[in-house]
Amino acid sequence: MSAEGSPEISFDDFLKVDIRVGTVIAAETFPQARKPAYKLRIDFGPEIGEKRSSAQITTHYTPEALIGRQVLAVVNFPPRQIGPMRSEVLVLGLSDPQGAVVLIGPGQPVPDGARMH
Repeated sequence: MSAEGSPEISFDDFLKVDIRVGTVIAAETFPQARKPAYKLRIDFGPEIGEKRSSAQITTHYTPEALIGRQVLAVVNFPPRQIGPMRSEVLVLGLSDPQGAVVLIGPGQPVPDGARMH
């Protein structure tokens, strides 16, 4: 076991997770979600294109503030049906002390589609 009781994985396992940066190009409330969430459209550049995601990030962000923001997301999970929406990527974040999600993104602009390494 590694930190906090998480099972250890090999470096090869880690390399299978495709984490890319993309720019949020559209964000709107998602009233059909069980927990407060937004529907996002994210541009991952020419190789991957635009993808949709549902994200429970309503505590710290408004839809307007998300437009133009670069975020990290796992792009090689299978799509998940969330209510009437098909979520194609998993946007990454960390929990603040109250459990609300804070997005992970680059500290300065990078090309959309760049892979985390």
